[in-house]
Amino acid sequence: MKVSIFGLGYVGAVTAGCLTKVGHTVVGVDVQAEKVESIASGVSPIIEPELDGLLAEAAKNGLLSATQNHEQAIETTDVSLVCVGTPSAENGELNLQFVRQVTGQIADKVRVSGKSHDLVLRSTMLPGSTQKIATDLLADLLESGKLRLFFYPEFLREGTAVADFDDPSLVVVGTHDGSAFPNELSPLFGADAPSVNWPSAEMVKYACNAFHATKVTFANEIGRIGKNMGVDSRSVMRLLCQDTRLNLSPYYLRPGNPFGGSCLPKDVRALTHEGRRGGEELPLLESLLPSNEAHLAKLIELTKRLAKDRVTLLGLSFKSDTDDLRESPMVEVAQHLLGRGFELSIYDPQLNLAKLIGTNKRVIDEKMPHLATLLTGDLGAALGQSGLVIAAQKCIDLETLRPLITTEHTLLDVNGWPELRDLPAHYEGFCW
Repeated sequence: MKVSIFGLGYVGAVTAGCLTKVGHTVVGVDVQAEKVESIASGVSPIIEPELDGLLAEAAKNGLLSATQNHEQAIETTDVSLVCVGTPSAENGELNLQFVRQVTGQIADKVRVSGKSHDLVLRSTMLPGSTQKIATDLLADLLESGKLRLFFYPEFLREGTAVADFDDPSLVVVGTHDGSAFPNELSPLFGADAPSVNWPSAEMVKYACNAFHATKVTFANEIGRIGKNMGVDSRSVMRLLCQDTRLNLSPYYLRPGNPFGGSCLPKDVRALTHEGRRGGEELPLLESLLPSNEAHLAKLIELTKRLAKDRVTLLGLSFKSDTDDLRESPMVEVAQHLLGRGFELSIYDPQLNLAKLIGTNKRVIDEKMPHLATLLTGDLGAALGQSGLVIAAQKCIDLETLRPLITTEHTLLDVNGWPELRDLPAHYEGFCW
């Protein structure tokens, strides 16, 4: 493929070198003459292992050139990658000035050219940015089919960028509606790269970086607590990482129910208390419970907005296949609904009030002493012909539920049960 790369900084230079390595012809474009001269001569403008050799080989073989003339670059290529910076303004707002400027230049040239062109944005941008650029700058070209627009986030780490490009930990391509990208772009993206819509592709980059920052901060805070208690937190983290079922896995990374139960809340409290006792500031750990409470408040707010009169709660315990009600978010939801005067029924086949003991029983005695009158084994009677159904847990199979749901029901999916969309009710996801 013949590719022009706009922006010869870190991402652009690495992308240029790696694309030429597999045979693509690359024209680099930048406003800074020094970068253009460096790339054109096969010398890396940045320090990055293996990159100097790639660029030198590409320049020698005639696969790499560079220019300050964007029109010349577009004329000689079929696809343009935009890799310019998106710095923060003083107030933290994302600055898209350079992306918009370059995109506008590409659009102007395509309008007067006699051929179609593909535009691929790699610059990190907040969700909605690609759509706004498309609307503001590219609408006529996209509608006519003269230009196709994609968002292709980068996941390159400084120091291992070439290796990351060759063997990426994550690849995703954003298309307008999430449909598959054209086959002819497979040499650029990879044949197996998944497609999502533009905002999802934009968001995954931020989600990854925020998660990475969270992990670094988490390990550092555990390290400070451990130091005060005479614990080598490096060995603790090595052990933590050996658990690839829960710790290093998709577990707990599925948006939905706030956390609850007998472990997480109390253990976070104990850990943060110990940190404060030792004089350590632990902003991340101390934010966990307030963040969880804010999430619960949002769920309660949504529940109240959707509820009209009758509400049926599927699952009261804090997670599926348990009768543990300790710090269950659904107990809080039920209390708020009752306090607002809604008619509430609860279906949870795991709950047997006669078998609740200890703290679990005390929770209900204190918070919901009338629970026995709300629990029902007759789901059909509880659902009636209308009302809000809060699907907190998968405590009933879909085929049993299907004939009981009507178009007059609203289904609020709290934990991610996608098959509920196939039922005749109005479907509302909590975080999706």
